[in-house]
Order: sequence, then C-alpha cells, then structure tokens
Amino acid sequence: MFSHVMLGVSDLERGKRFYDALLGQLGVAPGVANRNRFFYRSPTGVFAISTPINGEPATAGNGATTGFTAQSPEQVNAAHAAGVAAGGVSIEDAPGWRGDAMYLAYLRDPDGNKICLAYRPPKG
Repeated sequence: MFSHVMLGVSDLERGKRFYDALLGQLGVAPGVANRNRFFYRSPTGVFAISTPINGEPATAGNGATTGFTAQSPEQVNAAHAAGVAAGGVSIEDAPGWRGDAMYLAYLRDPDGNKICLAYRPPKG
C-alpha cells in the first residue's frame, strides 16, 4: 500500500545520526544521501528524512506515529536505547509488552517526530 514514509527534520546531519543509530539496530544500512534527503531502504519499504523543500521549519505531526518492525524484544530495546543515545527522548511507558500481543517502545526523534518500535510474535 505504501511506497515510502518521509519525515521532515530541521538538521539533516543530526537526523541522519539519530536514524542511522536507531535503524542500524534493526539491521537497516545507514541513510544514502540524495540532495537534501537521506533514504533508508529495506526489503519491506523505504524511509526517508528531508529538510522541508518549502523552506519552512520542520514540524512533528500531531497524532502521527511512524512505526518500525523489530525481530525481537531485545532488538526493540537496542533500537530504543540507540535512539535515546543519539538525541531522542523516551516517551510513554518504558519498553515492554502491551498485553501479550506486542512488545513496544516509543520515543521522539530530535525534531519531535513520534517513533514506535514494535515486535509482534508469530501467531501459532
């Protein structure tokens, strides 16, 4: 359904440091530059960061969350810790199980964008 997700950042290099650290823990290669953007490619999709092309300040979407899939609770924890160490802010509850269906962690990137790291165990 989706071709990609792109978030606006105010400082492209700071954003790259944050997403390289966070997504690196999920097995995603560092962002690849393309003008005023960095692209992160995986077998399941493309994520990008960009300074706004209209020259206005980057702002976080109110009510918006960008979620990334993890392969285990340990990978969620590692990505969350890497994101916080790279300038993100942990939000909501500590990383953990929500019921028995999902292991989640939430944080905001340095520009305030809300990020979710999610592990859903296989059914069966």
